[in-house]
Amino acid sequence: MNKKTGLYILLIVALLISAGLSMGLGAVQIPLKEVVVILGKKIGLFSELPVSTQHEGVLNIVRIPRVILGLLVGAALGISGTAVQGIFRNPLAEPGLIGISAGASLMAVIIIVLEATLLVGLSNITGYYIMAFGAFAGAGLAALIVYQISRTDGKSNVATMLLAGIAINALAGALTGLITYAADDQQLRNITFWMLGSLAGATWETVISLLPFVLIPLVLLPGMGKALNAFSLGEIQAAQLGLKVNVVKRNVVILATMAVGAAVAVSGIIGFIGLLVPHTIRLVIGVDNKHVLPASALFGALMLTISDMICRIIIAPIELPIGVITALMGTPLFLYILVKDKKKLVI
Repeated sequence: MNKKTGLYILLIVALLISAGLSMGLGAVQIPLKEVVVILGKKIGLFSELPVSTQHEGVLNIVRIPRVILGLLVGAALGISGTAVQGIFRNPLAEPGLIGISAGASLMAVIIIVLEATLLVGLSNITGYYIMAFGAFAGAGLAALIVYQISRTDGKSNVATMLLAGIAINALAGALTGLITYAADDQQLRNITFWMLGSLAGATWETVISLLPFVLIPLVLLPGMGKALNAFSLGEIQAAQLGLKVNVVKRNVVILATMAVGAAVAVSGIIGFIGLLVPHTIRLVIGVDNKHVLPASALFGALMLTISDMICRIIIAPIELPIGVITALMGTPLFLYILVKDKKKLVI
């Protein structure tokens, strides 16, 4: 068994274990054995074993949608972070740092405040889809602006990219602050949710609305691993190898922003997953994007599931925002990369 196969097996096993534990942890504790029995009953197993009606209701209505949502959002952030880093050819190009998440969140906040004007009920499937499309548009616009600003002589300048990301984040924050003046109390609570990030609003409706926006990138992005490997040589060299550079850039940006926008629409801003995950995977199996992309999706799902467990149990029954936990894990790695590669960031 080679290292890559071993990593895939390890990630899948860890993901199954963490998902099972996450379903049992929270304000209502459900033993892992009972979680297995309840899940088994859904596929016709353990039908003769008794289970608590309360636990079964909590699991079906609250925990299972929350875990599935965490898996989808984590996978979306992990694989999109890898794709964005591949396009910018730098491990610092995380969706949150370069303004993509902020653009998606700003559009989500606008839709929240204009909910009554748009006659959209955000608690139904149509409302969730409108939110996802709006967040995708905001994320795509932010990505386009940052990419165009960062280009110098046909190449993407890392320092300029980061500065442009800071500017986009600041602008989105300022506009969000202005919009909050037009919000009522309920809308302000919803806006706070987007800013901090949480999976607490998980329902089967949010899972269904998120599914197509995440599944499409998860299916298509791993197939672009070979193109991103060529892209790492530089755009000119990639074009000389026969790669349609502009087509690859367009497709990757569309798919990555689709995943990030949809994730932000249902969970708010959850930072550093897109930075922490691909960098860690590369340390283990190397830089081949054919393997880094799918492994990042698995590891992203694992990291967010673990983060969600931590935020629910660390000061239970109070729940911490999940963005706080991911920032605490991601910030030290970001500082490490900055120190390690600081010579490369000189303009």
